[in-house]
Amino acid sequence: MPRVKRGISHLKKRKNLLKNVKGYKWGRKSHIKLAKVAVLKAGVYAYIGRKHKKRAFRRQWQIVLNAAVRPYGLTYSKFIHALKEQNIELDRKVLNQLAKDHPLVFKNIVETVRDRAQAIVSTLTSSQTPSLK
Repeated sequence: MPRVKRGISHLKKRKNLLKNVKGYKWGRKSHIKLAKVAVLKAGVYAYIGRKHKKRAFRRQWQIVLNAAVRPYGLTYSKFIHALKEQNIELDRKVLNQLAKDHPLVFKNIVETVRDRAQAIVSTLTSSQTPSLK
């Protein structure tokens, strides 16, 4: 069986690795051992960053929605609860866009939901009132 020389593929791997670490500081941009670790860690941080981005956007949407429903006498949590009670399946991103770009449509949604929310609150408060006998 003939001998297999792997120098070309070995150099290609190292060259691609060094391409990935271009712009890194210190030995991480030129030393293979350090560059391998740097690329692995960068991938981990990128993965985590994608999750954090989703988390940050959701927080931002909650803040905007809370500010948008306050003038109608609702809080964010009561608004979301009432939406779920009425099986309105609009996510926070869409509600946020409606609040910013189409305030009249958002107002109609809030008013429909508000009536239901007030009915729920009134039934809860009447059932929790102790009777004095």
